[in-house]
Amino acid sequence: MADKLAALGGTPVVEAGSVRPWPHITDEDRKAVADVLAGEDLGVQRQAQEEGLAKDFAECLGVKHVVPVNSGTAALHCCVAGIGIEPGDEVICPAFTYWATAAAVLHHNGIPVFVDVEPDTWTLDPGRIEERITDRTRALLPVHIHGMPADMDPIKAIAKKHDLYVLEDCAQSHGATYKGGKCGALGDAAGFSSQASKLLTTGSYGGLFATNDDVIAERAKLLQYLGEIVVPGRERQMQKYNAYGLGWMYRGDVMGQAFIRSQLRRLDQNNALRAANCELLTELLADMPGVLTPIVPEGRGMAWYTYTVRFDPQAVGLELTAPDFRARAERALQAEGVPVGRWQTIPVPGQNIFQAKVGYGKGCPWTCRHASHEVSYDLADYPVAQEFVDSQMYVFGVNPPNGADLMREFAAAFEKLMAQPEELLKIEM
Repeated sequence: MADKLAALGGTPVVEAGSVRPWPHITDEDRKAVADVLAGEDLGVQRQAQEEGLAKDFAECLGVKHVVPVNSGTAALHCCVAGIGIEPGDEVICPAFTYWATAAAVLHHNGIPVFVDVEPDTWTLDPGRIEERITDRTRALLPVHIHGMPADMDPIKAIAKKHDLYVLEDCAQSHGATYKGGKCGALGDAAGFSSQASKLLTTGSYGGLFATNDDVIAERAKLLQYLGEIVVPGRERQMQKYNAYGLGWMYRGDVMGQAFIRSQLRRLDQNNALRAANCELLTELLADMPGVLTPIVPEGRGMAWYTYTVRFDPQAVGLELTAPDFRARAERALQAEGVPVGRWQTIPVPGQNIFQAKVGYGKGCPWTCRHASHEVSYDLADYPVAQEFVDSQMYVFGVNPPNGADLMREFAAAFEKLMAQPEELLKIEM
């Protein structure tokens, strides 16, 4: 007889305190931050850390230009501004992402247009892009979600055919590859987040803009510092206090930049450990009825920002909807000590800002004279994204220093649950 579920009074599989947090902080990280304070002049450190981070990450990606900023959203805004988006111009985004992808377009008075995602990868579906292209479309903005690279070859082919830019949202994909090429160096420009949960992090908030294009880079640099031309650490000596265009204050933090430079030295090592954890978890869950594990297509080097599972209640004989089964499974697994939960709860075009078209002033950019036609955000147009948010659940804790033993405990908790799925009906919701 299966052990009693912890949610119903049984003993949890995973002991409290077993899951180690991310980021994993080492003595090298601590020294990197302490060294910033060891000198007398923080202005010198601001210049050294910003320039050092730009150089280090550019070398990591193999691109000419990197601009450190204070968030992933700011990095994406630099992408949009860098390619010269005008008010009312349209940028095509996936329906499943964090809404900052589209927010970066709105920040520049552009209009996000959504396309459904591929089944299994949840990235922008190339087969649905061309039906959304209009005479106002200026760029495609694929998102390498969960560390899964989007299918870039057909996306780039469509962009070339229609004379569009390709911007990459790499917020969750530091170190991911597509057919051997690094995500972030595949399009015209890219934005990375370095928020605390990300694969490469400042430990707080931050972002990185990247491009090989000199003109796009110069525009991004202007946007980063209020439209002015500055040299970090030499503002008083060299700043002209002359804005050459509209900009924001997007500069990063010196402590976070020191921390992320230290973390960058272990990015490949940490990503390899994540991959080992996730591949083991997939192996352990593979033959479990009712549990659907991630699929990684050939040629896509996933960075495993997170691990997703979906549930099929019919496969275990339960007449429950996918959302109901997922909610009960989530509560049961949390009681077993497995760190699981949801992320997005509706496709991005279903969020209030798009349904009500709440932008600048009275609905701008959608109702401004720049807009050439009506843009619809009908949720019926995004069935794959809707199905995913209904059924998916995230398993956290796959990060270093957690390892194989903990993954086996996670799998044992799943097995305990799926061996007696009818017990889920007893859980109070």
